Amino acid sequence: MAVGIFDSGLGGLTVLGAVQKRLPEVEFLYYADSAHAPYGVRDAEDIYQLTKAAVEDLWSRGCDLVILACNTASAAALRRMQEAGVPKGKRVLGVFVPLIEALTERQWGDNSPPREVAAKTVALFATPATVASRAFQRELAFRAIGVDVEAQACGGVVDAIEEGDMILAEALVRSHVDALKRKMPHPDAAILGCTHYPLLQEVFQDALGPDVAVFSQASLVAESLAHYLSRHQGMLGTGAGGFLTTGDPGRVSDRATQFLRRQITFAKA
Repeated sequence: MAVGIFDSGLGGLTVLGAVQKRLPEVEFLYYADSAHAPYGVRDAEDIYQLTKAAVEDLWSRGCDLVILACNTASAAALRRMQEAGVPKGKRVLGVFVPLIEALTERQWGDNSPPREVAAKTVALFATPATVASRAFQRELAFRAIGVDVEAQACGGVVDAIEEGDMILAEALVRSHVDALKRKMPHPDAAILGCTHYPLLQEVFQDALGPDVAVFSQASLVAESLAHYLSRHQGMLGTGAGGFLTTGDPGRVSDRATQFLRRQITFAKA
């Protein structure tokens, strides 16, 4: 039995680590489309086609449920895939839901009118494609009123992380936070809208200051998935767990081992 976890690269390993800790009895098949990473600089049609192909591959391998552990894919492809129709017995879910649940302090199934929430000013740090989609702002507007969102496209951060250059990644984060602060000097909360960014959460927090509530996705997604599977136990699938990549398995394995600080071995997808 396995649940599919998809990301354009290695950022989704932050989600994988959290869900494995929360659900140790569940097998996960992680799929990294490393050959086409990063997605954050691609156009929406390209992201949709790549995401669709990867999800269909995971479905074919017995993963009835696939989590898009990639904000860019969630923003640019998820709604279109769902509207196009998902095969019977299959599901694909994104990672925006738990974030918005946490920020607005309401459950996703709560369809009551938008209401005021504690955070009035929110900084969103994400890839250029996620920012361009405005998906986060759209979903938030369904559930909250009076919230000012300032988005900062964090170019270069994912590339630096994927290359293992954390010194450059940290410098880029501080630069992007500075740019955001010039537009919104005192945000109440900050959203790390890319699954790579939890690796630099302490850097974001330090640059933003101690009074800013920083929402990171990994633990929120893990808790949401646990709740979902408790209600849909038939979605555990029939496939085997493991790690797949469209890129060079040796290179990706080395980077992943560095990411999670334990041996990770990828096979060719």
